[in-house]
Amino acid sequence: MRFSLLSILLMINLLLPKALLAQQAGPAEIQALLDKQSTAWNKGDLEGYMQFYWHSDSLLFIGKNGPRHGWQTTLDAYKKGYPTRANMGQLDFTLLEWRQPAPDAWFVVGKWHLKRVIGDLQGYFTLLLRKIDGVWKIVADHSSSS
Repeated sequence: MRFSLLSILLMINLLLPKALLAQQAGPAEIQALLDKQSTAWNKGDLEGYMQFYWHSDSLLFIGKNGPRHGWQTTLDAYKKGYPTRANMGQLDFTLLEWRQPAPDAWFVVGKWHLKRVIGDLQGYFTLLLRKIDGVWKIVADHSSSS
């Protein structure tokens, strides 16, 4: 089969925008996920906040006390560390960098900030998200305070 230069350029023109849109959809979906997550946190709903994490014993969370595994373990640690609404405060995220190591994965770097009456907290995070059953889930989270 012979292709002319024009037909090849037309195919590239048709396919390239779809590929770019697919790459752009990931960050928009993840931003929406993190917006929903912070909304749940700001309502004092830790279970709602955790619904965006992979509900698996293989979930990895690394914080100031080192790595821990599992969805329930992570939820329990959040409940212990933020026992009251005053401890939880109001959370917001600022996303700084995006990398897509695979079509079903995103690596995200950002800042978190808790505005609290008892004293603000802030820090940085790295997230690995995977598309599991058609839904983006956080499978690894490394958060630190500054």
